[in-house]
Amino acid sequence: MSALEAVIANPARALLGLDFDGTLSPIVADPAQAWIHPGAPPVLARLGEWMRAIVIITGRPPLTVLELGPGLADVPGLTILGHYGRERWAGGKLTAPPPHPGLDLVRRALPALAPSQASIEDKGQAMALHTRRCPDPQGTLDALRESVARLAAEAGLVVEPGRYVLELRPPGMDKGQALTAFLREKTADSVIFVGDDLGDLAAFDAVEASGLPGLKVCSGSAEVTALAERADLVVDGPAGVVTFLEELDKSFAIRTS
Repeated sequence: MSALEAVIANPARALLGLDFDGTLSPIVADPAQAWIHPGAPPVLARLGEWMRAIVIITGRPPLTVLELGPGLADVPGLTILGHYGRERWAGGKLTAPPPHPGLDLVRRALPALAPSQASIEDKGQAMALHTRRCPDPQGTLDALRESVARLAAEAGLVVEPGRYVLELRPPGMDKGQALTAFLREKTADSVIFVGDDLGDLAAFDAVEASGLPGLKVCSGSAEVTALAERADLVVDGPAGVVTFLEELDKSFAIRTS
């Protein structure tokens, strides 16, 4: 039995994990405008009635995800693990540790490193330097890697690279660890994880290491190919993710009809 067949055979024991940016929402020049695909909340609400649990694992703060994803708060059983699992939103309740003290140094020093057309995003528990608006986004990102890494080391943080972004965040947690812990908590028997960026590779690792039937889905783009090489299924961006989820919902409905 394939992983997808295992999920469809017993959705009440299946877990669905998803990234947010580039997976449920498009990658845009201004992260504050990365609104969720309009088809995502309705289909996730339907899947929430079928499945063991749905979790969004993201570098964003959970409250930002809810702001950019109107309707997500109504998805049954949804958990949002923000900042790679450091913050948790579930059932209307947010739990979060105090911010890492090194972030104060980064807030002071990062603007001096950033070119004029780069943008800095303060996520509360992390800081992100975006180069998407620069004339040469990749070249600018590469030129900044060393200086950003030195700043992160001085602050006791780590650097998480992504699609034209370098994020400085506390060490000790990644999407793989967050997904592994959540799978244990929910005692799932099968798992799907959908992602699009380098940070999602750890979640793919967790799917493979879980020992459960697991389907790895990539929200494909020309900017990141490493995930597609590891995926069991590649779909065409957030619209393709929504189509995949809608087909999954139809399969659950057919199974019970």
